[in-house]
Order: sequence, then structure tokens, then C-alpha cells
Amino acid sequence: MAAITRFLKPSAISHVRRCLYSASAVAAESNPRAPSPFGDYKITRQDPSKRNVQWVFLGSPGVGKGTYASRLSNLLGVPHIATGDLVREELASSGPIAKQLTEIVNQGKLVSDEIIISLLSKRLQAGEAKGESGFILDGFPRTINQAEILEGVTDIDLVVNLRLPESVLIEKCLGRRICGQCGKNFNVASINVKGLNGCRGISMAPLLPPSSCMSKLVTRSDDTEEVVKERLRIYNEKSQPLEDYYSNQGKLMEFDLPGGIPESWPKLLEALNLDEFDERQSVAA
Repeated sequence: MAAITRFLKPSAISHVRRCLYSASAVAAESNPRAPSPFGDYKITRQDPSKRNVQWVFLGSPGVGKGTYASRLSNLLGVPHIATGDLVREELASSGPIAKQLTEIVNQGKLVSDEIIISLLSKRLQAGEAKGESGFILDGFPRTINQAEILEGVTDIDLVVNLRLPESVLIEKCLGRRICGQCGKNFNVASINVKGLNGCRGISMAPLLPPSSCMSKLVTRSDDTEEVVKERLRIYNEKSQPLEDYYSNQGKLMEFDLPGGIPESWPKLLEALNLDEFDERQSVAA
């Protein structure tokens, strides 16, 4: 964090510090002898001024959490930890949880808090052993219970909630394609929503594949309008209490994406007061 605050504007420094020390105060009041839901692993709490950021990214399915979290991860030099990736890695391994996970996924059930926390604990422990500092979490927490467990073992500085209108999210999800040969992701949707009655307009160009992939594109089996709408309904139902939880702590930053990556990335950096930091990184490169 100390490395980052050198480039932040004064208003951003004070806001982030308020979040940091608020979280530290809550942690100090907790019982240090209480059993950790993370098992034997005890996350080392550090002075916020001596570590990197510890952020959470929220947002509906298809909003682009992974894209923006990954970009910020590269910019700030902190690991991007996506629980979806952790589940996929475990499924591909011969680890102790792999068989149980396979049964859950095949039955279309939700992965339990216990399994998610176990995988996250293992990832954080491995990162700490390698000297990693800070993180950007993507896909966790998703419930207040998960958020409370997370707050019990480490501090969360800021929660970024990315937002898009539901009609745009549906169009984005229905436009997703995967190359059956190379495995890369693309999107054939060309979104151009005009602003009406005070609502903002949104334009997103398609992310088209090279000609070598064009004939090999496949659609995910769950990317149907009915399934996408149901996923969004469930997410909205569960996300509001979590957003309120972080908002009440003064940690939630709502960000309405103005368009695709070319339009949204500079605006997001500006909202996070990292635009000057990005410019300095570009010059250094």
C-alpha cells in the first residue's frame, strides 16, 4: 500500500486510510483465540501502511470483474485471486477436494462456503510463503456469511462493485464464444444502447476472433437467455445484502461501466485515483 499511496491524490489517500484503519480497529476488537474458519492457517495481519491493497471486486455475471481485476492486478503488482479459477484448478488436480467438487458441479449445486474457504486458504497460504503482499479477490465473498468469515481473518480495504444494465449484461452473455481449438474467449455482441429519459447510453464493440478461430467458435451450454436471466436474478437477490454490508462499513465503491474496456478502463482508474499512477507506470515502461 505504501508503494501505491505515493502516487495517489490526497483525497484518495485519506479515503483509503479511513477504510484501512476502520478495518484494523474492528480486527483488534475480535477475539484472537477464536477458532479460524480457515483451519490451521492464520493470515498474518500487517500494518496497512506496510502492505499492498486488499480489495474485493463485486458485480453481476458477465459484467467483466475478471478483466478489470486482472488489469489492476498487473498495474499494482498484487495477485488477482478468482475463486472460479481456484475451483477449476482443483477439479483438474487429484487433490483431496477434487472428487467432492466434481460431484457438486455435475449435479449443478452451489459450492459450499467450507470448500471455497478451504481453496482460498490454500491459495493465500501459498502466496504468503512466496512473499506476496495484498490481493484482489474476484468471486469471493458472495454472501454476508462469507464476508464476515473473511473479515475475521484479514482486512478488506475497498470493495469495487461494477455495474451494467441488465439488458446489456444479457446481450454480453449471449454473445460469448469460445474457440474450440485454442480455448480463447471472444464476444460477437455489438452493443449500442442509446441514452433515453436521463439514462446513459452504452456502446461496446465486439471482441472478434482471428480468422483462424472463426469457424471453430462454440457457445457455452449455459449461455441461453433463460439461464442467464436466472443467474442474474439469483445474483441480484443475494448481492444486495452484501452490498449493504460493505456500504455500511464505508468500503463500497459503486462504478457504472460507461462502455467497453477502452471507455471504462481510464474512468475506473480515475475513480480509484490511480490514473496518475498508470501514467507513471507507462512512462517507466
